[in-house]
Amino acid sequence: MLERHERQTEEPVMSTRPELQQLRFPGESAGYRSARAALLAEEMALRRQIESVAARRRALPPGGELKQDYRFVGADGPVHVSELFAPGKDTLAIYSFMYGPERKRPCPGCTHFLDGIDGQVRHIDQRLNFVVVAKRPLADLLAFAKERGWHGLHLLSTDGNSYDSDYFGDSSALSPQMRRQQDFKDGEEWDMPMLNVFHRSSDGVIRHTWGSEMLYVPSEPGQDYRHNDMLDPMWNLFDVMPEGRGDFQPRLSYA
Repeated sequence: MLERHERQTEEPVMSTRPELQQLRFPGESAGYRSARAALLAEEMALRRQIESVAARRRALPPGGELKQDYRFVGADGPVHVSELFAPGKDTLAIYSFMYGPERKRPCPGCTHFLDGIDGQVRHIDQRLNFVVVAKRPLADLLAFAKERGWHGLHLLSTDGNSYDSDYFGDSSALSPQMRRQQDFKDGEEWDMPMLNVFHRSSDGVIRHTWGSEMLYVPSEPGQDYRHNDMLDPMWNLFDVMPEGRGDFQPRLSYA
């Protein structure tokens, strides 16, 4: 399926729509403009598809009720999930940060993602309750935040609760089939970069509404899982490069 799609996109269908051929960049050829107009038509179709998927996501039936009112630990002390909803904001997103007990240092992929989110939190906070949890003592999380220069992220320690196991922020509840798919070794457990969204109804009931489950479906050749790509400006920026994403992998530091 993927290979057939790649063959199709190698030879774009020419677009004759005049509104897609109005721009002209210096030195471009007629062939470039024709191919670019055809690509623009596909980009417009992708825009429609993105909104269509988002609409279907918003229209999902109510999910399961929150399994328990988990207790986390933050900079201001213990806090339960029910206390993470600020007045007037009934949606909560929880990102599971891969900085569990099996790691000496945090996941570089999670770290680059949170580097970007930290700069956006002052805007995100206007509409959404967003927190980052990790199976790590709070002191370690705060020390790493200071090292990275994070100032806005709301960091919480799971403090040994079962949230990550219950909502697939770690591998402990995966089926044997899923473990084989994810290439886990016997006896090996890992924390996982899962994003879960919860909504509080008018009667105070908290339900799970969505999770980044593409993390747990089979990847396609050269694409990894891309479960949080729609939220990640770095990968989307790389996608407009002629070179594409290449084999780049984020690091905690660069020479």
